[in-house]
Amino acid sequence: MLDRNTAPATQKIQKINFVEPQVLWINDSVKLLWMKDVPNETSRIDLYFNAGLRQDRNVIVSLCSSLLLSGTKQKSSTQIHEQIDQLGAYFDIGLSHEGLLISIFALKKNLLKAFCLIFDSIQDATFPDKEIAEKVTEKRERFKISSAKVGFTAQRKFQEKIFFNTPYDELTQISDFDNISKKEIVDFHDKWIKKGLYKIAVVGSIDSKELETIRFRCQSNCITSPITYFKDFCNSPGAFHVEKKSAVQSAIRVGKTLFNKTHDDFFDFSILNTILGDYFGSRLMKNIREDKGYTYGIGSAIAETGGSGYFIIGSEVGTKHREASLNEIKKEIELLNSLSIGKSELELVKNYLLGQMLKAADGPYAMMDLFLSVDAYSLDMEFYNRYIERIHQIQSDELKSISKKHLQWDSMSIVSAG
Repeated sequence: MLDRNTAPATQKIQKINFVEPQVLWINDSVKLLWMKDVPNETSRIDLYFNAGLRQDRNVIVSLCSSLLLSGTKQKSSTQIHEQIDQLGAYFDIGLSHEGLLISIFALKKNLLKAFCLIFDSIQDATFPDKEIAEKVTEKRERFKISSAKVGFTAQRKFQEKIFFNTPYDELTQISDFDNISKKEIVDFHDKWIKKGLYKIAVVGSIDSKELETIRFRCQSNCITSPITYFKDFCNSPGAFHVEKKSAVQSAIRVGKTLFNKTHDDFFDFSILNTILGDYFGSRLMKNIREDKGYTYGIGSAIAETGGSGYFIIGSEVGTKHREASLNEIKKEIELLNSLSIGKSELELVKNYLLGQMLKAADGPYAMMDLFLSVDAYSLDMEFYNRYIERIHQIQSDELKSISKKHLQWDSMSIVSAG
């Protein structure tokens, strides 16, 4: 009989047996990834296009991505969406500086039909004038509404400073919506969508013949040479404030140019970042939310680009607490630079990170997402076991050293709006 008064024994994970997808090459530069062992009827296909904001004017790229299912010579936008609904499928579009991601979700019996419908609609898009006009009006109004928000304003200014003097620092202006031609959208589509497919990822126990059909349909739309990314980022340090007199809150963004998973310091800084602001019990949350009551939430993160990355702290606080909040952020960073992290705090964070790794590896969809995250940098799944090993090994003095190396206050871009 179980003794319910005694907790079961626990042990820390040392290694995870990761499952990698099958790799099928479409050409020398493009591969199709297939995670086929899915124990249910669901499925997903991700289509990656080299059609990010860095390739053209932000407003043109954004409009093109949102009009991809606006109609073809054979079907209207309404007909396309009705057919997607009839298949019980749906799609999601994600746009970044680096690229465009289109994800299609459906039961596995309908995935091929959904893929063919959506892929053909994307490739054969005609961009009807009426659809363009409606989308421009919609985006202009959304831009006006967003521009009144301090978070939107601070993020724009932060982007300008973090990507200073690079192709990534362009900011959309309201006047951009008055300077749009259909030709620009069509030209972008022809160059970066019709010939810009650079990766396909499929999750689902679909028939291998269906997978081969997907592979064949994509051949003529793939890139023919490897993608290169901009690497030479250097943020503009200093304090920058955007005044909004009617605002009752101020948005804060603090950060600097950093690195991505390929850097030798990535593991150590990731652990340090968790301590500072990347979980609910972090130092920033305890100080600025729980102790001072300046905000409902504050956090820090490492954001990655294809060739680099950056560190960011973000929050919104009462306007009267803006300077005090910035001072507390600075104080927490300086404490990491000067004092060793206590044993109990470090042990708590290590256990948290190990638990998060287990959670992130739960199931075929999670395994594919983990693989995609490292494959983007030509790494393999052993990256995560090396991370687990580093979590076990790292000591307080090493974290203090990494903090002193990368978290100097005078190297930060400190942005506020409100």
